[in-house]
Amino acid sequence: MLAAARPAAGAPVEGQRCGLIAIVGKPNVGKSTLMNALVGQKISITSRKAQTTRHRITGIRTRGATQFVFVDTPGFQTRHSTALNKSLNKTVMGAIGDVDLILFVVEAGSFTLADAKVLSLFKPGIPTLLIANKLDTVHRRAEIAPWLKGMQQRHPFAEFVPMSAKNKGDIERLYGICEKYLPEQAWWYAEDELTDRSEKFLASETVREKLFRFTGDELPYTSTVVIDKFDEEKSKQYKRFLRIAATIVVERDGHKAMVIGEKGERLKRISTEARQELEKLMDAKVFLEVWVKVRSGWADDEARVRSFGYE
Repeated sequence: MLAAARPAAGAPVEGQRCGLIAIVGKPNVGKSTLMNALVGQKISITSRKAQTTRHRITGIRTRGATQFVFVDTPGFQTRHSTALNKSLNKTVMGAIGDVDLILFVVEAGSFTLADAKVLSLFKPGIPTLLIANKLDTVHRRAEIAPWLKGMQQRHPFAEFVPMSAKNKGDIERLYGICEKYLPEQAWWYAEDELTDRSEKFLASETVREKLFRFTGDELPYTSTVVIDKFDEEKSKQYKRFLRIAATIVVERDGHKAMVIGEKGERLKRISTEARQELEKLMDAKVFLEVWVKVRSGWADDEARVRSFGYE
């Protein structure tokens, strides 16, 4: 699904607003952190490693009469032209083509060639907010004013929002700003829904996040996770019991050894932390098995990229 597919709107309800908001930017500017803060729960993976978001993830937050439907996109890749990266970039292009509002996330005080390439994709007519993120890392606030002036010359941004995604007050303020750009129409989702992604998908993302967290920059970002089994079983002991089998796919034998670690310690940590987080996310007892397999060159193989769930 490339375009940001809109569910059919129901009959208009007095005062209700609802719309699609794309969160867009180069890799590693804090898009997933912002998404999770806006939704109020972790649904998108975060890692210090660039390029960890692979899919278009929809996060839903209903506040008062307004339903915000956020689309977190992969960071637009300009350096490598593998089949995987082409698929990721297509996802970004699809997400920004049919939304009501774009949040263009950049690091406050910075504008690189990679930022410029993302900005060049925006279609005229869609209001865009400049989210100057990581404001807490700027030591001299006086430098922000001339930077903002320069940014306004690059694109007719509807508004500037200097902020930190980790600051609750800034997140509250952002809701108020976004709300006025959303059309008056009935909500698309139930009031308590947080994402349109399945639990199986969230399981693969959670294992992948722990994988990158415990391997750091040693492991190429082309490593991925495939869920082989996701079964809910009856249990007298637990309200919910899930049995999940996941495979971490890497490109070389050396990467496999790195993921497993000495005496299997690293793989054990990845599995344990993923299981603990999934138990919280899914309110269930989880039995998780994680294996590691080598599939060299998968990121360059279009058919295999598709078979691993990329669009």
